[in-house]
Parts: sequence; C-alpha cells; structure tokens
Amino acid sequence: MAKIVSLCKRRGFVFPSSEIYGGLKSCYDYGPLGVELKRNITGEWWRTMVHEREDIVGIDASIIMHPAVWKASGHVDGFCDPLVECLECHARFRADKAPRLPPGSEVAYRDGKTREKKRGKVEARGYVCPECNSPSLSPERMFNLMFRTNLGPIESEESTVYLRPETAQAMFVNFQNVFTSYRLKPPFGIAQVGKSFRNEITVKHFIFRSCEFEQMEMEYFVEPGTDEEWFAYWRSERLKWYLSLGLSSEKVRFREHAPQERAHYAKASGDVEYLFPWGWDELEGIANRTDFDLKRHQESSGKKLEYVDPNREDPRTGAKPFRFLPYVVEPAAGATRSVLAFLCDSYDEEPPSEARAEGRTVLRLHARLAPVKVAVFPLVRKDEWLTGKAREIVKEFWRSGTNSFYDEKDAIGRRYARQDEVGTPFCITVDGQTREDDTVTIRYRDDMRQDRIKVADAVEIVRKKILE
Repeated sequence: MAKIVSLCKRRGFVFPSSEIYGGLKSCYDYGPLGVELKRNITGEWWRTMVHEREDIVGIDASIIMHPAVWKASGHVDGFCDPLVECLECHARFRADKAPRLPPGSEVAYRDGKTREKKRGKVEARGYVCPECNSPSLSPERMFNLMFRTNLGPIESEESTVYLRPETAQAMFVNFQNVFTSYRLKPPFGIAQVGKSFRNEITVKHFIFRSCEFEQMEMEYFVEPGTDEEWFAYWRSERLKWYLSLGLSSEKVRFREHAPQERAHYAKASGDVEYLFPWGWDELEGIANRTDFDLKRHQESSGKKLEYVDPNREDPRTGAKPFRFLPYVVEPAAGATRSVLAFLCDSYDEEPPSEARAEGRTVLRLHARLAPVKVAVFPLVRKDEWLTGKAREIVKEFWRSGTNSFYDEKDAIGRRYARQDEVGTPFCITVDGQTREDDTVTIRYRDDMRQDRIKVADAVEIVRKKILE
C-alpha cells in the first residue's frame, strides 16, 4: 500500500485534501490522472448498466433531501455504529471492527502515558483496542454516521438537513416519477452515480474508507416472487463486470452474508470482495431489499408507490388490476474503492532484465480504464518538423475522443518509463523515417513490443485495441 500511495501522490492520481494546511483526515483530491481513472470506471459502469440495456435508466438526484426521507428510511434513528474509546491511547474505533479475543484472555499493551509495558485481561465484551491492544476501554455509545447541516439562514431543529449517506433513497422516492414518465414496467432499474457522506468513526486504508466517497448504485424493481432469481442474476453479472475490466480472478470473489450479517431489511445479501493488500474486503454489496424501502416511504409520505398493471389479474383475488409493491435487488458499488482495487491489481514491478537493465514499474490497467490512452513523442526534441508532426497526431486523437498526451522531455526511454508507470497502454514515436514514408512506431505497454504503422491508421488501430 505504501508504494500505491506514493505512486498516487507522485504521478497525480490522488492528493491529500488541503495539503498545504496539513491535510484533512479522510478527505482526498483526485489529480489529473486520478480524475480520469475514476471517470473511466464510472463511465464503464454507466455504459454497462444503462446505455447497453433497455430496462435501466439513470437519474442524478440532489445530495440534500427532505429530512423526512431519512426518518422514513431508518437512518435518523438507526444509522449508527458502536463507538468506543481506548482509555490508554485514546484511539476511537468501532466496536464491531475491533480484534476479538476470548473474555479473560491476557494481553500485553503499552501504557498510554508512560509507554511502559503492561498486561491486562480482556473484558466480557471480548475485544481490545486495534491500535495498542489494550483491554481498558470506555463503554460503547452509539454514533450516528450522518453529517448534519442547516438549510437556510437560521440554525434550528426545523432547518436541520443531512448530507446523504447513500444514493439509494433518491431512487426509491423517485420510483413513481421515473416509471410513469418513462413508461416502464417491472422488471426495471434506476441507476445513479454520485457522492455520499458518512461521518466514519474509523477511516483507513487510504481512499478505501473515507468520509466523502462516490457510489455507483442501481435499484432493480421486480415483481415479488421473482426476486430470488434476479438476486442470483445480478450477483453473477456484477462479478463478471470486474473480471471483464481486468481484475485478477484469483483476487475477486462473491461472499454470501450469513443471516446475522444481513441488514434487517435484507432477504439475502452478499459482497463482491477484492483481495486488497490488507486482506479480503468489500468492493460492492448486492442485496435483496424486498419491498422494505417503498413500503416505508409509502407509509411515511401517504403517497401510493404501487405498480399497477391494468391487464393482469391479481393472483390472490382474481380481480383486475394487479397492484403490487415491487421488491428491489440492489447492486451498490464503490467508485472510490474500485479506483483503489484497479490500482492495486494493475501495479507491477518488473525486475532488471536484458531489455531493461533498471527494471520498471508498470500499471497494467485495462485500456478502457487507462487515464491516458496514447502518448505521442517526437524522437528528437529540437527537430521542429518532428515536434510539429507529433502534435498533429495528438490533435487527431483528441478529435476522435481519445485522451492523448504529448511529451518531448528527456530521453525516449525515460518517456516510456513515465507512461508505463501511469498505465498508458500505447506510445507512438515520430522519427526520421516518418519523413520518408509517413509511418510511426507504436509501442505496447505490457510486452514492450514495437510495430511500424501508418500515421493515417494510428487512430483507428488504437481505438480498436482499446475496445478489445
């Protein structure tokens, strides 16, 4: 992870937020390459989930919603984590994420003030401080994860609103607006990509767990009785999506939740997990939420959220029309977690070899995710014809919608190395032979193979390679 974090800072993927003021814990800024990588990931998700399907449409809802939404959904009263403070080192952490030991076990730790070694016994609660291993802990208290603010010029309970902790609720409250305006009928989905905010007790592992993050969520509304079939379908589809974009099959899995792990509203749930440097952890959650959310909002708002099919008989009564509250299957992916997973999975260090005496660091990102698709170099910086031709080629790529980059600094080997390190899959070099036959050298990142191609064919060749 230290190498990934260093690369992100050095090459402009991710910076600490407000760094010149010492940074802000758990907040990050995406640099020139990081924003392109994240946009490419969310773009691929949107293309797969919305543009390539007839049954899913998208929305972009407000981050601030009526506070009654969060009361109805249970977030105001129940979106809490158990907060504990270590009485030795004063670290604060979630009790449910702390290391577990049998009650009465003896553990070694260091005194929070003197740093002297001490020993103590694990209390009946069965966990210790994850920072110093001390069993001396404060009582648990519940901590609501939502950020509160005020809407309007006066701060009062009446003006209290919340930054959304998830994007899902906007899709539930817009359910009727979407299906009536777009003439949809179940099964159909509503998708959204957007920011969410959670006042996390513990933030860790770089951008994996932070207070401000981006989600890619889809709520799929189905007829009750078909929900188990659709849950199995989306579990399979979402796992395949990560593999199609290059994540190693040995490092991606779906883990079904045990009954005690499920949210109270979930009939079934599980996680697509990735083997991060610290171990297996959640990349995307998939849940059968039943009709819990629509039912709660229908009861709270007093507005009917049923789907009505005038051409079908109700199987329970035999009468028309058939009315039902749809069940919902939800694939909810983390865009920021996906950025980290693809960075971790693609990072590679090659040892020195005959081809490259100093070795190389390379990000083997799928070409569709790579921030820069092609870099174009003039072989000689001081040759105006070569630099001019290289810039013309870059502009042709831009005109085709392919993100490209021009570089003339340092020797050609160093330029290749820089592009390898940021995941650029193709490099094109303009040289003396280009003057003679209008051809250039294209060099492939993964195997460093080089081919000679026509300048006129360069854009089409690269575009075809990206789509492979």
